[in-house]
Amino acid sequence: MNRFHKTLTLVMFTGMALLAITPVYAQDTENADLAAIKTYLMTTAAELKTNTEALVEASQAYYDLAEAADFDYEALWADDAEAVTAAFTAARESWIAASPLYEQIEGVVAGVPVLSEYDVILDAGVSVEEDPENAADFSITLPDGTVMEKPGNIFGLLEGTLWGTRTEFNSGVWADLDENGDQDFAETLPDANYLLGMAQSLDSHVSELIDSGEAWEPNETDAFTALVVMVPTMSEYFGAWKESRFVLGEDSTQTDFVVISRLADIEDILGGLVVIYDSVSPSIASVDAAASEQIRVDLVDLLTYVSDLYVQEQDGRVFMPEEADFFGSEAQDRAQSIAGQIAQVAALLNIELPE
Repeated sequence: MNRFHKTLTLVMFTGMALLAITPVYAQDTENADLAAIKTYLMTTAAELKTNTEALVEASQAYYDLAEAADFDYEALWADDAEAVTAAFTAARESWIAASPLYEQIEGVVAGVPVLSEYDVILDAGVSVEEDPENAADFSITLPDGTVMEKPGNIFGLLEGTLWGTRTEFNSGVWADLDENGDQDFAETLPDANYLLGMAQSLDSHVSELIDSGEAWEPNETDAFTALVVMVPTMSEYFGAWKESRFVLGEDSTQTDFVVISRLADIEDILGGLVVIYDSVSPSIASVDAAASEQIRVDLVDLLTYVSDLYVQEQDGRVFMPEEADFFGSEAQDRAQSIAGQIAQVAALLNIELPE
């Protein structure tokens, strides 16, 4: 059972428990602004595409430099450090710009069944080595013709390649990018073959997501499904944060979440979910105005809760693993309650959520 179905099953149970004491009304959804959800998705995805194209361009520049040096990375760095640094830095900056943009639309992509396969490919899937039965079912063809079968999600692969945490994807050659004379974290040159192939795959799949998004006609089942699936995923994200360098420092063995704190990702995801909720809240208000307002208050409060933690982290606070557990449990409890309320009003509106 994948994340989508596990979450939906739990939320439906909670929502039906609440519904047992609540009468059901006829559906009246004429005030829902579903077009706003699609506009949000497509506008953000277009900006994402701009940055994935920039990532391909920078990765191609780096590849061309490596190819000119016959992929001798020691010679490459010795002879052309300035150009290498420029291309490598541009690739990193493009990834850093692209990743939050995807997180902002992840609630729509991962929560809507007809789009959810792209979340597995782009951001959430695991490799065949990690989980043979549930690995993301796609491949990446590298410039040299090598095919990576079911390699895991592309954002994670690229992060590990660009910041050197996936040693199988880097050259092993130190590059003193900050010119301080010390071999600091993430100062190894990536293997150009892997970097370019992954960047091209990311850009290609973002294009496919945009095409699928353009063909998608949102309905209220999609919107409510996205909310009840994605709101109660806090424990998953806080668990990843707990194991990351942002909490464990150099003791962390994670190969991703080394650049952007998972707290920032959660903030972006919840911000997107607020957009979805605002689009359907008029429908909810048509059957229960008080519930409509309360759910929004609770959802925004959850976003504020996470944002406050992120601000503290940005200000220099390093949280302990046990604190991450505590805050994650609190966030999950809040999220589960919100999702249960949403499932309840979906039933009031006679909106059937997929099982």
